[in-house]
Amino acid sequence: MSDEIQALEAQLYMQAARRLPVTLVRGEGTRVWDSDGKEYLDFVAGISTNTFGHADPGLAQAISEQAGTLIHCSNIFFSEPQIELAQLLIENSPMDRVFFANSGAEANEGALKLARKWGGVRKNGAGEIIVTHNGFLGRTMATVAATGTPAYREPFEPLVPGFVHVDFDDIEAVQAATSPQTAAVMVEPIQAEGGIIVPSDDYLRKLREWCDEQQLLLILDEIQVGMGRTGTLWAHEQAGIEPDVMTSAKALGGGVPIGALLCKESANVFEPGDHGSTFGGQPLATAAAAHVVRRVIESDILQNVRERGAQAARALGALGEKHAVVKGVRGRGLLIGLELNDAIAPDVVVNSVGRGLLLNPVRPDVVRLMPPLNVSAEEVDRCVEILDAAITEVTA
Repeated sequence: MSDEIQALEAQLYMQAARRLPVTLVRGEGTRVWDSDGKEYLDFVAGISTNTFGHADPGLAQAISEQAGTLIHCSNIFFSEPQIELAQLLIENSPMDRVFFANSGAEANEGALKLARKWGGVRKNGAGEIIVTHNGFLGRTMATVAATGTPAYREPFEPLVPGFVHVDFDDIEAVQAATSPQTAAVMVEPIQAEGGIIVPSDDYLRKLREWCDEQQLLLILDEIQVGMGRTGTLWAHEQAGIEPDVMTSAKALGGGVPIGALLCKESANVFEPGDHGSTFGGQPLATAAAAHVVRRVIESDILQNVRERGAQAARALGALGEKHAVVKGVRGRGLLIGLELNDAIAPDVVVNSVGRGLLLNPVRPDVVRLMPPLNVSAEEVDRCVEILDAAITEVTA
């Protein structure tokens, strides 16, 4: 069955993604099964998206109840789940306003539009946005232009203009790039797709100070690092600062597609007709996300993220004492990168898949681990055991 599905995919689907040769058909918690009945431990979680793992009963019930009531009505009308989710996010963040989209890329696209208009009406027409090398902001034409990896940008030239790229974790580079045309600075609190790059402890604070001094918007992409992934609801909490604009997606819907653009009232320059979305904020997606947000803030799951993250960091760090190829561990909470001294991450991941563990080679020398936030201590231990065996075989 798996071979048939993969053969059909090769004939029918645009070959824009590199897939592992696994056809998943069912999941439960942190486990998934393929079409041949093989079981895997899932430390990819839909790319940091399946907040409570697979087939979570509470989320499934919330989706089912809403699907039996009202799935979609468009933003021409009001809907209760949309406003319920909006209230939850505003009450549990430093933001004042929200607009819902269908993905992280759409949320970031909205943030870029908001910054451009803000610069136009509040800062004498300024429209440039400072972004970072090695960053990842999405796949739309604007977000790919803002993304800091040339391989993602170059096939789609000519690019949307107005983005200035500087090194990540370099406040002096931001200061040097700032001009009268600068409207905003947009960064990820941790570069997730860039290889789990954690900046200096004072980086976000210095960015906040510089943006205040220069009257710039500070935009934080919390799409992968937010909604509890790093051990606090929002990653910027750990830096003790507040952004002017923030985006969320991935874990926000627990697997249901949704994105959110949030901002402070001082950045809220959108007027009717400025932005829109047919599906954004639909009742089905917002009901699912409201369930996710309530559970994250009302349960002890953030404590589990911190404890399991510390456990994983210790255990993975110990692999460095056993394997010369293991360079170190980086990340926060349950966003973890195992750094290697050689470009063998894809080989390690393929070997791990054969042993029943799903991982992601986010860079040739970095294996990314991002399990569901309710992963157990036993599952973390099992993951490290399999990684240990995979590294042993790959480097033999």
